[in-house]
Amino acid sequence: YIPELASADPERLAFAVVGRRGMIRSVGDDDYEFTIQSVSKPFVLALALAEHGRAGVLQRVGVEPSGEPFNAISLEPGTGRPANPLINAGAIATTSLIPGSNADERSTRIVEVLSAFAGRNLAVDEDTYRSESDTGDRNRALAHLMRSHGLIDGTVNDSVEAYFRQCSVLVNVRDLAVMAATLAFGGVNPITGTRVVSENIARDVVSI
Repeated sequence: YIPELASADPERLAFAVVGRRGMIRSVGDDDYEFTIQSVSKPFVLALALAEHGRAGVLQRVGVEPSGEPFNAISLEPGTGRPANPLINAGAIATTSLIPGSNADERSTRIVEVLSAFAGRNLAVDEDTYRSESDTGDRNRALAHLMRSHGLIDGTVNDSVEAYFRQCSVLVNVRDLAVMAATLAFGGVNPITGTRVVSENIARDVVSI
């Protein structure tokens, strides 16, 4: 449903592995950049946990498997709480928890944290962002439903546009391997040696 993604080259293939000591092994199109899309969700969850703690996040988002498609209208009866942070509804609620007075500020903070996980400065692909925003009516509908239950503070537009920008961040497979390793190794980036999140947060995210 995102027109810009239809232009992706299906022949691209790459693989990367990162060890605890920071050694990277990669093959194939390992420097080719693509948008992170839903792979961003665990890392933004980690940021939300760092900002609000486990209890604060769980007030807005559950941690149960939904058994439904990623873009399903999967909200808890009565509360409107999404089933978990890895479906779109839950991810939008999680993004809305990131501090910022508008979509740009929230997006900037998210890109900073994704960059810390990757160990290099990442950027948003503006063409993909515009394509996502132009076709994101279902995600806006999910956000409006959650706001009607008081689960989203501020405007729906700020939360959803920040979410679209989050999904449009450019990465390559080496970045993703480093990001995953940072969670796997307790929140410390194995390339930079920087602690990005606490060990408890890394454990919670990996568990979910």
